[in-house]
Amino acid sequence: MKQLPPSQFIFPNPIESDPEGQGFICIGADLTPSTLYEAYTHGLFPWFSEDEPICWWSPEPRCIIVPNDYHPSKSLIRNMKKFDYKITINQAFEQVIRSCSLPRSYADETWISEDIIQGYCQMFEAGYGYSVEVWDQEQIVGGLYGVTIGHGCFGESMFSTQTDVSKMAFYTLMLIGRENHLPWIDCQLENDHLISLGACTLSRQAYIKSLQDVIKQPAIDWKSYQERVFSSKTIANLSRLTE
Repeated sequence: MKQLPPSQFIFPNPIESDPEGQGFICIGADLTPSTLYEAYTHGLFPWFSEDEPICWWSPEPRCIIVPNDYHPSKSLIRNMKKFDYKITINQAFEQVIRSCSLPRSYADETWISEDIIQGYCQMFEAGYGYSVEVWDQEQIVGGLYGVTIGHGCFGESMFSTQTDVSKMAFYTLMLIGRENHLPWIDCQLENDHLISLGACTLSRQAYIKSLQDVIKQPAIDWKSYQERVFSSKTIANLSRLTE
């Protein structure tokens, strides 16, 4: 993990700058690792279309998921046991984020532009990003990626090309969260899919207060997971990856 230089940008306090809780905080800055680090440690993240300036958000309320409260569905466990997928950590970050940027069946485009891809790949190279990949033989068929700072784990996006494989990556991330005693994993904006997975909401004030403690905790040892290859059949029977 690299020591990043101080950001040249100072972000406003979300609560003071957005007292009505609309979620939109400011425009501008860049997507360098130092700027992204500064934003995430203050409860902000970038979200904008490709033809727009960089926009920074801090929603009210904040969507999170508590790893200890997550329970995989019976159908997911059945599929994990039925199909012997390979699951890895931090083995194909750029491939995952590029797959997440592709059009979905329900939308012609996503917000993940080439600038976003480059910025988050640099964040990963500096040691502040993570990915979970699901493989069918040698082909990646699903996964997710996000940002990691201290004990803070911030989810960004996921994708799948086969049934339930993004949920398998999500379950693996929940197990990592349990092992590292993470109080929550940030899901940013509430939606029906996340709620179906067990997500809930915190007030923005409570989230930012918790965030300041979480980012000061020791960094997650992602390398200990990166050096292993997991089987979906094995993970289906686990409550912890170390078992």
